[in-house]
Amino acid sequence: MRIGLVGKPNVGKSTAFSALTQMPVDIANYPFTTIDPNVGVTWIPLPERCACSSLRERRESSGRLESTSDEDPRGGSICNPNSGSCSGFKRMVPVTLIDVAGLVPGAHEGRGRGNQFLSDLSRCDALIQVVDVSGSTDLEGNPVGSGGSQPIEEHSFLIGELDSWILGIVENGWDRASRKAQAEGFRAIREHILERLTGIGATEHHVSVGFSSVERQLPSSADPASWGHEELRTLSSAIRKSMFPISVAANKADNIEEFGPELEAEVESNGGKLVFTSAEAELALRRASSSGLVSYQLGDSEFELTADGEENLSEQQRAALSSISTTLSSWDGGGLVGLLSGVVFGQLSRIVAYPVQDETHWVDGDGKPLPDAILIQRGTTAKGLAFEVHSDLGEGFVRAIDARSGRVIGAEHELADGDVVSIQAKT
Repeated sequence: MRIGLVGKPNVGKSTAFSALTQMPVDIANYPFTTIDPNVGVTWIPLPERCACSSLRERRESSGRLESTSDEDPRGGSICNPNSGSCSGFKRMVPVTLIDVAGLVPGAHEGRGRGNQFLSDLSRCDALIQVVDVSGSTDLEGNPVGSGGSQPIEEHSFLIGELDSWILGIVENGWDRASRKAQAEGFRAIREHILERLTGIGATEHHVSVGFSSVERQLPSSADPASWGHEELRTLSSAIRKSMFPISVAANKADNIEEFGPELEAEVESNGGKLVFTSAEAELALRRASSSGLVSYQLGDSEFELTADGEENLSEQQRAALSSISTTLSSWDGGGLVGLLSGVVFGQLSRIVAYPVQDETHWVDGDGKPLPDAILIQRGTTAKGLAFEVHSDLGEGFVRAIDARSGRVIGAEHELADGDVVSIQAKT
């Protein structure tokens, strides 16, 4: 699972990246602070309670486990995650973030970081565009104080650059492909497009979406061999929408200058989500939390001072943190983590499955309860989960067992959100 943070330079992408991952990166008030992409891991909470809540109920009802107490530091959680954490049955799962260099108009022609920027996005499952709603920067990311580019303008140029990038790839060799199609038919066109776009992660599904869009929007263009720029532009735009769903982090909202309804309507019409936030404010809370000064859950706007915070923070520092908390809580959507969760579980339709070795006790071979929580595409089968765990399990798949019901399930059984599954395979 890879999510790209994109946008023009100097809008706060690296600040957002650092707030989400707690990785130190270069942050400065000038364009192209980021040259090579930053790659890191962040953690988002599952929307439903961890399966260890059901495991606890089973163990308590059978007398194998005492009820949790108020003193339990994990709030009742009994799983043993290989990665992430779980407290109060809130399971945190990893998502990889890619923070790439800022995109400027003309990138598809090589301006700015140009095609390097675009290739950095090629394996992302979705994009989060960070836009500057304070009006403090122009379209190329240069500080202007006020009266800078409009958010809808930033979004439109990003869409245009992505469409033009894909269009340029498709048009390369198009004349030869269309001549070949005159002899071999529609299949030659399809093969050309798939061959050209496989390198940026396109599949047959994405290409089919593109063809369907041309048929729907340009019904008179029945013969792909005669397609021109308009048809290929329509196809490229549809493929981009399918490959790179986009949501928006409306950043610097604590200094918002002007914001009309156009951008939010545009993003939501394409299945995305827009959330107002201040990446600087979220980063400040994360840093205070990592320093042990406040108790703060990722994605929350509220915090509590720890004993160290009570002792070491000045009144001015407390007031600043309180102001940050008040500001963040004034916006709906849960900030950067809320937006990221909406992308993963909404736009990308991911669900969670818990593979275990022992379907009776819900443990792995070392006796660790529910060690893995794997994000999978909705519609993934039992055999598909086996491949997600390890290719050998997929190749040797025999059957699986639904650990909640004890029922044997076959290779093509579609998993539901929260399923606990024991996979049996030939070794």
